Amino acid sequence: MQDNQWQPSASIETLKLRAAVFAKIRQFFAERAVLEVDVPVLSKKAVSDPFIDAMDVSYRHYPEDVSQQYYLQSSPEYAMKRLLAAGSGCIYQMGKVFRNGEAGRRHNPEFTMLEWYRVAFDERGLMDEVAALISAVTDIKTFRRISYQQAFKDYLAVDINGASDRELAEIMRRQVEVSGDYDRDGWLNLLMSHCIEPQLQGAVFIYNYPASQAALARVKEDRHGNAVAARFELFIDGVELANGYHELTDSREQQRRFEKDQSQRKALNFPVRPLETRLVSALEHGLPDCAGVALGVDRLLMLALTKSSISEVLPFDFARA
Repeated sequence: MQDNQWQPSASIETLKLRAAVFAKIRQFFAERAVLEVDVPVLSKKAVSDPFIDAMDVSYRHYPEDVSQQYYLQSSPEYAMKRLLAAGSGCIYQMGKVFRNGEAGRRHNPEFTMLEWYRVAFDERGLMDEVAALISAVTDIKTFRRISYQQAFKDYLAVDINGASDRELAEIMRRQVEVSGDYDRDGWLNLLMSHCIEPQLQGAVFIYNYPASQAALARVKEDRHGNAVAARFELFIDGVELANGYHELTDSREQQRRFEKDQSQRKALNFPVRPLETRLVSALEHGLPDCAGVALGVDRLLMLALTKSSISEVLPFDFARA
């Protein structure tokens, strides 16, 4: 029987268009004097986010040697921030990253991420630049901006600052059958992913996430005096494309968040991996005031080339790896 798995999952014509989009992205940053870097995808440390599962890799100096544990990186973020602290100035990287458990129509365990950092930008300035990049490689020219709080009001008629955890749970259970129980952020995440994101039409920036969802972003006050994360996500027709922050520069707060992530991993019985303490040291040295964003290039290609599956824009998808 003939085995057709040797063939690419994308057409050769699509791969030529993919290369053209890559060239446009590099031209976009060259025109803005943003330096391209190439940090390692292999590290002794792993991402702290409890809901991102890094891939384990064993390294040996020679075949009979005891193996050492390394991790394929889920983002170049930590290493890029170390470069920023060393004085690199504005930088970007477009390269492979890896995540366990992410395979499907919009996911591939190995995918291409574009990540960039702009010194002296905040999250609002970076949203402008993300929109400019998207417009440079797609036909999308119009972008809306909605705060996280306003999105819940507009699409679910919920005031998240006044709603209790129990009320959020009841609203979610009226929308979708849900088993188990969650904390406040768990219910908010479910409502966002299952009820709000599918309703987002066109290109929409959601910004001012709850302070509890700051990840590696700063926390600030919105115009109503509520503590919010200086963070945004870009959705196009309900599909998440980019996630950006006005970056945290406080080393002590960074260490506290890392430790909180580890505690959450333990509580959930998820693998506990070595934390990237070198990032904390870099922040102690001094990270410049900057904003950064990660963007899924393969999803961008799906939009630019009107493809319905990520496999259609990859040379070889996970099934053919």
